[in-house]
Amino acid sequence: QVQLVESGGGLVQAGGSLRLSCAAPGIIFSSNVMGWYRQAPGKQRELVAAIFRGGSTNYVDSVRGRFTISKDNGQSTVYLQMNSLKPEDTAVYYCAAGRYRRTVKDGLSVDYWGQGTQVTVSS
Repeated sequence: QVQLVESGGGLVQAGGSLRLSCAAPGIIFSSNVMGWYRQAPGKQRELVAAIFRGGSTNYVDSVRGRFTISKDNGQSTVYLQMNSLKPEDTAVYYCAAGRYRRTVKDGLSVDYWGQGTQVTVSS
């Protein structure tokens, strides 16, 4: 079974930073768009950041300028650097691999999911 292995979640105060990591099998990493989703209690899962095979990126408006998605091709790892965190960023964050739909709001057609990592931002 293909696994995307995430790490880096935790508890942080508002205004703080966290970095999430997601390691993927090389063939999955190199042939898919990689993204980070999040799901807060009572809300739908949403794509917050995506990085394309060529390295270009896209973000949902609520995190643009605060979050940065990046990748290390040699390590087949994608990162999400989260700065200036807000309580409303509290959610379970999921790494995903798949095909991009038309816009970030449309999300990915996801073929592979990570197990999720909890991010909690206290006020």
